[in-house]
Amino acid sequence: MPSSNGKEGTGRDGFEGAGGFFGGLADLVEKLGHLAETGRQLRKEGEIRDPQGNVRGIFGYNVRVGIGGDDVQFEPFGNVGKDEETGEAVVHEMREPMVDLFEEEDHILVVAEVPGVSDDDMHVDLADDILTLTAEAGETKYRKEVLLPQTFEPQDLSYTCRNGVLKIKLLK
Repeated sequence: MPSSNGKEGTGRDGFEGAGGFFGGLADLVEKLGHLAETGRQLRKEGEIRDPQGNVRGIFGYNVRVGIGGDDVQFEPFGNVGKDEETGEAVVHEMREPMVDLFEEEDHILVVAEVPGVSDDDMHVDLADDILTLTAEAGETKYRKEVLLPQTFEPQDLSYTCRNGVLKIKLLK
């Protein structure tokens, strides 16, 4: 069965695509030089499916590089990781959502992609400069810690989660 990148191949336990993901990380280093010259963004994502075609894992990363190589930001997401002992790909129960952080004039805006999650499923905790996002909707579970550029008070935080997009506003 073809993987998300269109190539044939089945990994351990019937998972496809994990080898392509970790191999893709090697290509990332090469592409960072090009990104530094142009000040652009690179995003790669994919799925790992079992032999029946069911999605077992989601993986990806987003890299943003400022012009001249300043301000490099690498943001992994998904629920595929690497087993520290064996070095093999593993699928975790908890997904790490894709998160973007925008610094506005009077506030910080954090936007996270959490498909299948509503306001009632979402929990947002703030401790100084660490924002923790957790959600559970059926079998879908998300967790992410975000390091903020400064400390905030809990009363300065508001959020909404609509159509799988979480928007958090932190007043400066």
